[in-house]
Formats: sequence, structure tokens, C-alpha cells
Amino acid sequence: MEIRRALPQDFRELLHCLKMRSKYAILLVFVIGLVIIEKENNFISRVSDKLKQSPQALVEANSTEASPAPAENGSLASLRELDAAFSQLRSHLRNVTLQLAADGDPGPRRHVLLMATTRTGSSFVGEFFNQQGSIFYLFEPLWHIERTVTFEPGGANAVGSALVYRDVLKQLLLCDLYILESFISPAPEGHLTPFMFRRGSSRSLCEEPVCTPSAKKVFEKYHCKNRRCGPLNITLAAEACRRKQHMALKTVRIRQLEFLQPLVEDPRLDVRIIQLVRDPRAVLASRMVAFSGKYETWKKWASEGEAPLREEEVQRLRGNCESIRLSAELGLRRPGWLRGRYMLVRYEDVARAPLQKAEEMYRFAGLPLTPQVEEWIGKNTQAPRDGSGVYSTRKNSSEQFEKWRFNIPFKLAQVVQDACAPAMRLFGYKLASSPAALANRSFSLLEEAQPSWVT
Repeated sequence: MEIRRALPQDFRELLHCLKMRSKYAILLVFVIGLVIIEKENNFISRVSDKLKQSPQALVEANSTEASPAPAENGSLASLRELDAAFSQLRSHLRNVTLQLAADGDPGPRRHVLLMATTRTGSSFVGEFFNQQGSIFYLFEPLWHIERTVTFEPGGANAVGSALVYRDVLKQLLLCDLYILESFISPAPEGHLTPFMFRRGSSRSLCEEPVCTPSAKKVFEKYHCKNRRCGPLNITLAAEACRRKQHMALKTVRIRQLEFLQPLVEDPRLDVRIIQLVRDPRAVLASRMVAFSGKYETWKKWASEGEAPLREEEVQRLRGNCESIRLSAELGLRRPGWLRGRYMLVRYEDVARAPLQKAEEMYRFAGLPLTPQVEEWIGKNTQAPRDGSGVYSTRKNSSEQFEKWRFNIPFKLAQVVQDACAPAMRLFGYKLASSPAALANRSFSLLEEAQPSWVT
């Protein structure tokens, strides 16, 4: 027992020495810690098994005349001491690990993929990673591929588009940004382009050394928000990507999770997939505002009711919900290639508790949550009103996430509920049975999140 009680002190001294060495010290720390923890667990398990035996069995096994009570009390005392030492060791190991990360050892390079659909809050959630200084973050780079490569929806063409998206995504996660030059229009000259979509939504593309002096007579279609930069130098951007400790990317153009298996299994990558979903009724209400021209048929039918919705419109809605549901079901089944690499997140949960969900997502990705991220969340989730329209990421999130309930006609909500019922049941969205129920704020449309959504 004296040796075991002295173990945490010796371990602290060992960690102190290792901390001063190369970045590979943390690997050795984990190995040693895991070995010790495993030994302690085994010892405690053996003691627990003995305690489950009858007092008479303990006496016979030890061949003594001692009464069973002192033997049991002595074993329990030893177990408590070992458990206290084990807890102290585990706590100390965690603290040292966090300190090493804070001191500049980032651990393995992570590749975070935020997978969503339009109007699900993905821009807001993406900022959780954009604000972390050690992460190279890209906002919707696959937009260029969608604009350049034309695929008809459904069938083999849908598979073809998914494969193209996947292959481009792999190169981007490897910091090969030159792959975009084949899709940016007009084509970059000398690896320079003023047409990188939503460049201002990526801090990594708007900071030194990627932000070069602005050039006269050069029109920046997608410019940086808070500083003047010249055309994007893709070479500098690729170099900055490689220098950053981690990589994150947000996309609304990949919906089939199964196509991402080659990325997850690529030994050069350490991919963590976060699938973000939102109540499809809220998604439709938001899209009717953000993409008003595309939803004229819906708006006319809701307001005038002259003719029923075209069947293809409803089928498109049903197909979108089904693709999201099938991907989520695949992730939640925990196939071997996805185990520990898939997390399902509802936008409503993020809106209600943004800091808590940010911590969960960072923990899942194996990344440290920095004070800069916490500060951004505090500033951008307590705004008195929306910042700058439908694309704003500054909101009073706890009040905004159910605002759609009072803006969507019940007949539209019914269409969504009929088309998307399987997906809504999977994600815990309750159906509204009447206009009164839909507009009744005291009636929650949200079931509690399931712990099994993190795999």
C-alpha cells in the first residue's frame, strides 16, 4: 500500500520532466497513464469481486478464525484508499494534459467536417470553429463546384455529384486548395482570385499572411469584412492551412454520409463529422424568406389556396428529409468506420445552450475550447435583435430558434409534417395537431436530446 500511495507523487515528477521535452512527450504520458489506470482498475475489480463473496467464504479462503466483519471492513478501507488515489491520479493526468495543450502542444491534427443543409444554422455553428485561432476554417468551398459542374437531381447523377464533392473535399482537408482553381470562375491567374466565395466568413483567409495589400482597380466580389485585402493568393492560403494545427470545413452540399467513408479511412486524415439538423418546418419557413423567389408556389398556395402544391415540390421536400434521415441513421448505427467519428447535433439544442453544445462538439473533436470562442459565443447569442438580416450569425439564440412557429401557416406545417414525419420522429421533433398547438409557446415541439447521438 505504501508503494501505491506514493505513486501519484512519482508520477507528477515524471510528468514534470516529460513536459519539458519534445511534443511527443504527451504520447508517452498517455501510455503510462493508461497502463497505471488499467492496473488500478484491475486491482479494484479483484477486490470488489472478493467483497461479493460471503463472509464465511472469505474466512475459509484465508484459513483464519477471524470474524468476517473486520475482514470486510479492512478490505473496504483499502478499496477506498485505492479509489481515492486512482481518482487523484486521473484528475492530475487530465490537468497536465490540458496544460500541455495550452502550452502549445496541439496533439494530433484534427479534420472537422460540419455537414448540414441550408438554413439549419450551420453558419452560426461554423463560427464556433472559425473563432478558434489554431483552426484553418473554410466556409462552403464546395459552392464553386456546384456552380461549375451541372448534375441533374436523382439517380446516377446524384451519385456522380456526391463523388465529385467527396474527392474535392478530401483534397481541401489535405490543404490542397489548388483543387478549387478548376472550379472558380473566372479562372484564377497566377494563383490569384478575387472570387473565393464568402471569403470574409473565413478568418484564416482574412488574416496575415494570407491577407495581402489590396490592389487598385481590382474588384473583390467576395472581400474580407474587417480589413482590406488584395485578391486571394491560393498559394499563401494553402501554406497557412498547413501551418495551422487543425482544419475545419462547413458544407451544405454533401448529404450522403456513406460517401464519406474513404475520407474517414484515409490514414492522412483524422476526420470528425458533425451532422447538424433542424426542425424541417423551421427550415422551410426560413428558406421562404431567404430564397423568396424559389418558393413563390408555396407562398401563393399558403396565402390564396387556389391550386394544390405541385407534386414535384412535395417530393423534393420528402427526398431532402429522407436523405438527411438516412445519413443520420447510418451514423447512429455506429459502423466500425464511423465509431467515435460521428456526432448528431440539433440546432435547437445549440440555440438553447450554445456554450454547452460548443464544449460537447469540441470534446468530440478532441480540441481545446479557447477563451476566444467562449467570448464570441457570449457576444453573439445575447443580441437584442437580429444583426443584419437572414444571414446574420448574431442573434438572441434562446428566443429566436422557435420564432418560425408564429410565421408559418399551419397548412404549410402540415405538408412538412406529412412529408418529413420519419425524420422528425428520429430527431425528436413533435407534430403539431392544430394551429393553436403550433402557436402555443408553452407546448414544446422538441423532445429531449438523446445521449446516443454522440458516437
